[in-house]
Amino acid sequence: MSQAVPMASASSPAIELINVTRRFVTPTGKSMTAIRDFSMTVERGEFVAVVGPTGCGKSTTLNLVTGLARPSAGEVRVMGGAVNGIDPSVGFVFQADAVFPWRNVIDNVAAGPMFRGVSKREAYAEAREWLARVGLPRFENHYPHQLSGGMRKRVALAQTFINQPKILLMDEPFSALDVQTRVVMHDVLLKLWGESKASVVFVTHDLDEAIALADKIYVLTAGPATVKSVYTVDLPRPRIVEEIRYDQRFIDYSRLIWNDLREEVQTSNRRASEAA
Repeated sequence: MSQAVPMASASSPAIELINVTRRFVTPTGKSMTAIRDFSMTVERGEFVAVVGPTGCGKSTTLNLVTGLARPSAGEVRVMGGAVNGIDPSVGFVFQADAVFPWRNVIDNVAAGPMFRGVSKREAYAEAREWLARVGLPRFENHYPHQLSGGMRKRVALAQTFINQPKILLMDEPFSALDVQTRVVMHDVLLKLWGESKASVVFVTHDLDEAIALADKIYVLTAGPATVKSVYTVDLPRPRIVEEIRYDQRFIDYSRLIWNDLREEVQTSNRRASEAA
């Protein structure tokens, strides 16, 4: 007799990775483990940051949530249900700009709703509204190559939030920006997230960025990654990033978490030197 599949509960976490291991075969035919015995929980409306050494498998966690990769062992659940293919309620912001270079700004932003069946008139009306929210109302007819890096990131955020994602996955989205522009983009992101209340997983190498944005921070070990520690960031919201980073509690978090992360960075660097 087959077992009944448990129904997803409205109170279940947005994302659960339960004792997940992910292996893949390298071009040389060797089996490589990206993450092992990895567990993570993201509550609904929670902003979670993931930090760890270079190459430890942080981005692999995002691919598992999207359904682009499947676990070799363990379980991945989204909104209480098992991940089966690409979920349209999940939005993804990449490190590189995911814009069509041959389309102008408003065409890029309107593309998502139209792909989902929204009429052209409604899609473009929504696109104009979102361009106003990200501060680009006068640039709708510009092409990506005519925009600064910060402007392109605003377009990317509008592209993502217009689809009203319940889950937002972000893979080092601001790493290519200069420090000043990055701080501005942090405030733009926090404002949009505060309005949408999507559940966020934000992968970054920048510990201060993680502290400024997140409710909770997962520190990963050197690869193959597993969870070393989890920190709750008890800083008040709404946050203004250029101000909060001077708060003594922010400084204390930075020192505490870096002492934990530093060991893994040193281990990763030592392994790289030995391999070389």
